[in-house]
Amino acid sequence: MEIYVFVDPLCPECWSLEPYLKKLFIEYGRFFTIRTILSGQLTTLNKDKFDKPKQLKDIWEKTASRTGMSCDGDLWIENPISFPWIASLAIKAAELQGKKAGRKFLRKMQEYVFLEKKDVSKEAVLLTCAEEAKLDVDEFKNDLYSSSSKKALQCDLKLTKEMDVEYIPTLVFFNESEEEEGLKLSGLYPYDIYVRVLKQMLQKEPSPAKKPPLEDFLLHYDFVGTKEIAVVYDWSIEKTEKEMKKLQLKQTVEKVPVKYGCFWKYVQ
Repeated sequence: MEIYVFVDPLCPECWSLEPYLKKLFIEYGRFFTIRTILSGQLTTLNKDKFDKPKQLKDIWEKTASRTGMSCDGDLWIENPISFPWIASLAIKAAELQGKKAGRKFLRKMQEYVFLEKKDVSKEAVLLTCAEEAKLDVDEFKNDLYSSSSKKALQCDLKLTKEMDVEYIPTLVFFNESEEEEGLKLSGLYPYDIYVRVLKQMLQKEPSPAKKPPLEDFLLHYDFVGTKEIAVVYDWSIEKTEKEMKKLQLKQTVEKVPVKYGCFWKYVQ
C-alpha cells in the first residue's frame, strides 16, 4: 500500500499531523510506504493572508492550542517568511538525496519554522537546516535552484490538482494490488480513523506492532514533542511528562521548552 501525504511546510495543521503519522508508521508501517507531496496550497491560495501577518499569527496560535503541537505565530510579526515557495523547492532539493533525506529535512524545517521562528526562505537558514538533517550540504546547495528540483515541485503541484486536493493536510490511501481509486481523507482526523481506513484498504484486521521502548523511540527520532510521545504511547500529557522527567534525571534527554508545552532532545 502507498499513502500520499499532501502537505505544505508552512501549514500548522500539517505539523499537527506528525504525532499520528509516527504512530501509524510504528504500528502498521509494515503495510505501507509514505510519499510526501508538496501541495503549495498555502503559497498559492493564501497569498492575501501573507499580507495579513496578524491573521496568520492567530491561525497558528489557535492551531497550537487545539492540537498540542506548538507553533509560534509571532514568526509572522517578527520574522515573516519572504518567499514561501523557496521552502517547498528546498524540500524537493533534499529529496534528490533520497526519500529518507527529504523527510528528515522537512521535519527539521518544520521545527525551524514552528518552534524557532526562522525564515526558511533564506539560503543560510536552509543550508544550516540541511546540515542538521545530515544531508550532503554542497550537493543540496547545487540542487536548490536546479531544474530537477523545480521539475519535481511542478510534478507535485500537478498531482495536487489532478487529485482535487483542496485542503491540507490530505492523506490518500492507495491499495497497489487493485485498480481502485485512492481513498481520500482531507484535514486532521482522530488516529483511529486513519487506522480504520488503512484496514479497509488492506481488507484485513492486522494487529498493531508492539511499541518500541521509550528510549529506543527517542534515539530514533532524536527530537520530539510531549504531544508526539503521548499519542504514540497512548499516555496522557501528565503521564508523558512524568516519564520524561525520569529520563531527564538519568540525563538521557534534555527538556526544550517551547511556546506551547515542550520538546525533548535525546542526548547521545
